[in-house]
Formats: sequence, C-alpha cells, structure tokens
Amino acid sequence: MFWEKKLTIWIESLRSQSTLPLRLQLWNGQQFDFGQHAPQVTVKVPRASALAYLLNPSLDNLGLAYVEGKLDVEGRLSAIIDVANKLAERTLRSGGKLGQLTLPFAHTRKKDAAAIEYHYDVSNAFYQAFLDPRMVYSCAYFEQGNEDLATAQLKKIDHILTKIQLRVGDSLLDIGCGWGALVMRAAEKFGAHCVGITLSRNQYELASERVAEAGLSDRISIRLQDYRDVEGRFDRITSVGMFEHVGLKNLPSYFKKINALLADDGLAMNHGITTTNTDHSGARYGGGEFIGKYVFPHGELPHIGRVLCAMQDGGLEALDVENLRRHYAHTCALWAENFENNTALIKTLVDDRHYRIWRIYLAGCAHAFTHDWIAINQIVCGKAGRQAGRLGWSRDYMYQLKSLASFSGGVCR
Repeated sequence: MFWEKKLTIWIESLRSQSTLPLRLQLWNGQQFDFGQHAPQVTVKVPRASALAYLLNPSLDNLGLAYVEGKLDVEGRLSAIIDVANKLAERTLRSGGKLGQLTLPFAHTRKKDAAAIEYHYDVSNAFYQAFLDPRMVYSCAYFEQGNEDLATAQLKKIDHILTKIQLRVGDSLLDIGCGWGALVMRAAEKFGAHCVGITLSRNQYELASERVAEAGLSDRISIRLQDYRDVEGRFDRITSVGMFEHVGLKNLPSYFKKINALLADDGLAMNHGITTTNTDHSGARYGGGEFIGKYVFPHGELPHIGRVLCAMQDGGLEALDVENLRRHYAHTCALWAENFENNTALIKTLVDDRHYRIWRIYLAGCAHAFTHDWIAINQIVCGKAGRQAGRLGWSRDYMYQLKSLASFSGGVCR
C-alpha cells in the first residue's frame, strides 16, 4: 500500500507536467503510459523494491538501477538518455535538487594510479571496439563538420601541434599520452623529439609497441610515469584529456609543474573537460555522482574561470582559449554509435555490468555536451611576464593550410 500511494502521486505529478514517450511496466502486470503516442522507451520494474529508484530519479539512481540490473530498459539509446534526463529534471527540479557540489579528493600518486588503472586498463581491445584506428580517446576536431571520426581525430592532433607552433627538432612532452597517437604524429610530421607519459600500463605497453613498429624509437620515449615525477625542460608541452584527474585543489601545483618543465620561450597546451557550473559542481541531476562512482573515480571538473586563475597562479599566461563543446558532443555520439554497432564484440570483452556502464556513459556524455552541462577547452599558454613584443599578433597561423612537409614521409599509425 505504501508503494502504491507513492507511485500514484509520482505518476500524477509527472503526467501533469507534460508528456513523455515512456511506458512503465510493473511486476504485477500494471502498465502506465506517459505520452499520447507509442512509447519510445519502456522501463520494466521487476519488483516493488526497485520503485525507489524511479521515485527519486536522479541520474545517479537511474544509472545505478540500470547498471546493477534493478530496472530493465528497452528502446533506442538516444531516447533512453533523453527520457532519463527529463525524468530527473522534472522530478528533482520541483525539490530544488539540480546537482550536487563536487567534493574534493586527496590526489596521491597511489590513488591517482589506481583511478587511471580502473578507467583505462579495461582492455585495449575494449577501447579499439569504439575508438578510431589510432585510438585517440579525446575530443575530435571536425573542421568542416562532415569528417569521419578517424579524419577528425587526426585533424585534432594537427590542430594542437599547429597551435603550439611545433618545430623540427623541438622537444615535446605529452602528459597523459594515451596510446601514443599525438607523439607519433609530432615525430613523423613535425620532426619533434617526444616524451609521452601515462599511468596506464595497457597504454604504455601498446604505445611502446606502436612506436617501435613505426621505427620511431629514436625520437619517442614512452614512460609509465606520474607527471609530478618528470624532470627536464621541454620546448613544447601538451596535456590532452588528462587534467580532469588532477583535482581542483591541485590545479595550481599542476600548472606550476608545467611551468617548471617548460622552456623560457616555450608553449604549452591544456585540453580538458570543464563544468559550466560556476560553483564547480558536477554534471546536473546526479550525473556527476554516477560518473564518479562507476567511470572516473576521483575525477573533478573545474569551471574554465578557475582553470585560468590556477594557470596564472602557476606562472603561466593564457594566450588562446578555444571551446570545442560542439565537437565533443559529436565525438561522443560517434563513440556511442560505434559502441552500439559493436555490441556483440564488446560483450565478449567485458561483463554485462561494464557493458551497461559504458553504454550509458558514452551516450550520456554526448547529451551533457550537447546541452551545455559540460564543455571542453583548449588553452595555449606560455610563461607569464614576458614582454608583449614576444607575443603573436593574430591566430592566422593556426588556420592556414599546413605547409610543413612530412618529416619522415610516413603517416601516423
């Protein structure tokens, strides 16, 4: 009786707001539709105890219920994500719960290594199932908007390396090098001498293998190393999709470390996800809690304003900022599409729980970038305090046709 009364109130409240293409099927055979047309999404509740997730439908609760098999959901993935977000918004908005403040974490070397291992060391084959052939696991760059994923990822790498004005013979440090695509391109096309670091053993082993196969071992060193332990000086530094793991409190020290590693006339580029909430809270309606629990342990997203302040506190001057939110929305949508198309293969690589986590995570990220919950920014910077005459006049060099001939005549693999 208790659950029946709560459910009736929830159904009436939801229906009074507007229609949803949703059908609810209960364990006892009861069925409720929330739209005037055929439902696009069906949520099946196998037992009364599972109603608790629906009656408080934060994205954290809904995601948990799906991942742990408390609720069964049918429908197209994009429709499922859309309905879940509308359920969370319409139910939680009336109670004032739009999101929760991200709590700071202690980012020790041991904890950061464990978090990276959890996320990135699922298996290389798993990531190969939905990424491009170079396995670039960060926002692509769709210069015209109609590029395929592989082309857009290569354009992203070239866009970054052009932004930092990489020259033949330059030393380049790539913090969080992934499976090595950026350093390989930097060595092959631009003639740079590169160091790539990662905390993921799977990434380290495959990146090292790829570098050797490409005959680039004399120009590229892949290291299994924490950025805090790197020493030396570099003409150029890139960090792509890594600083989300640094931690809000550690941002100034992170940029100070980059400053210490950067040559006096050097350039660095930080490419990372930012929240659009100025209080630095996570993704709306409990989405951030779900991601922290199941996908990115200890991940923290700052607002772009906080990033720029931390960068300045670290002794670096921001020279150029570019928001690529539209590009990441499209990138995540393509990843989610690849994930769906390769369902049979992926289910042989991971258990059903991991499959469900990543299925809704990729599609959920596409939704979050599309609706301005989170953004992605590339920031080019140099050492603060330099004379104005040492700075460029315009951004023209970033967008002119690349005239630099391939250093090796090869292509990035």
